[in-house]
Amino acid sequence: MSGNKLTALALLSLLGAASAASGQGLGNSPYSRLGLGDFNPNAGGVRQQGMGGVGLAAPNAIQINELNPALLYYTSRTTYEAAFTGQLKQLRSNTASQRTGSGTLGYLALGIPISRSWALAAGLKPLSAVDYESVVTRNVDGSTGALVRNESTGSGGLSEVYLGHGVRVGKGLSVGVTTSYIFGNIDRAAYAIVQPPLEEQEPDEILKRVGTVDRTKYTDFSFRTGVHYRYDLSKKIAANVAAVYTFGTNLNGRRTLLQETQDINGTNLQEPRVLQNEARGEAVLPGSLQLGVSFDNNKNWSLSADVAQQRWSKYRDFNGTQQVFNDTWRVGIGGELAPDPGSVTNYFQRVTYRFGLSAAQLPYRPGGQTLYDRAVSWGFSFPFPTSSALEATNMNLSFTYGQRGNTEVVSEGTTRFSNIKENYVRVQLGVSLNSRWFLKRRIE
Repeated sequence: MSGNKLTALALLSLLGAASAASGQGLGNSPYSRLGLGDFNPNAGGVRQQGMGGVGLAAPNAIQINELNPALLYYTSRTTYEAAFTGQLKQLRSNTASQRTGSGTLGYLALGIPISRSWALAAGLKPLSAVDYESVVTRNVDGSTGALVRNESTGSGGLSEVYLGHGVRVGKGLSVGVTTSYIFGNIDRAAYAIVQPPLEEQEPDEILKRVGTVDRTKYTDFSFRTGVHYRYDLSKKIAANVAAVYTFGTNLNGRRTLLQETQDINGTNLQEPRVLQNEARGEAVLPGSLQLGVSFDNNKNWSLSADVAQQRWSKYRDFNGTQQVFNDTWRVGIGGELAPDPGSVTNYFQRVTYRFGLSAAQLPYRPGGQTLYDRAVSWGFSFPFPTSSALEATNMNLSFTYGQRGNTEVVSEGTTRFSNIKENYVRVQLGVSLNSRWFLKRRIE
């Protein structure tokens, strides 16, 4: 095995180990307490993230584009990909701020060309993340000096394992379908601690932390279809158009509710009491529609623009009740350039440079107010010096700086509270390994 492949496999193993050791979330996110958590839009891998999450209509022969299954047809070599995602963020309300961050699996993917007109890809990627923690302390009504401390935490999320097919059905026309198995656990807990006035506390008194834990397991299948058409405008420029539709899914859920009594350090003082065991329900995950257009010279540059819409107003939670969510939209533009992919004298002429902008409306409506997510992205693909015509390895990087939410004070009934604004920097590090399989050797 070549040094090129050994290096790539070592990096893939390192990424996989780091991903397995990390959590599902990317740092404390108060909005992830709603619905199924922070939902990851269908915005592709490291290549697409570096271009603002666009690429529905941007074919690529050496990196897997599972954003649109119809583009899998362009996979020319067996391709392995793995990526790790890290994020730092600052949370701010109108009275307080917090810095947080974490890392998790970006995705794992394997693409294989089956014939001249058919390729497939299989992979694993996160679908949603629940990761929040909040503490509110207030005085006990009718008491002097007594305090009650309310703690809320959430963790877990949903992931999907997928198998996608892309098939050429005519000149410039390809179609695709992806079947996904969605699975995951979401844990939410709420605790209360009552602390009497200091002068009334006994020296050996144990403060009790009482609360409920909601553990819900989700499983089901999801389907995505895509179409792509490529047309040569001239000998040097081609235009591409594409559409992707993800069907809505009724996620099967099983919920267990527990009541726990703990000490101040979180140690159970007695066995948890089962309030509800394996209750069955469904959560309705709404469908989405994405449209894209791109232009390229089939050599070293491309420009893309995508739009997406998802009907989150159709979302229903585990009990079948409707939460007040907005239908969402997302737009993005981006491009990439490799100055001279065949240069042998200047390595940086072979590096691919990417840039993109995106804006999205969030589904959450605190106090009836609409929230937005705006971001700027950039990225790179660094080819390994040992790459050859039969094997090529690239290290891929993408960076995103964005803001979502705001710090405005809103009202719900008689309650007034501040929204949360998140400033974040997200980094994706990935490795892609291309290799030609099933070559027929000849002896001359």
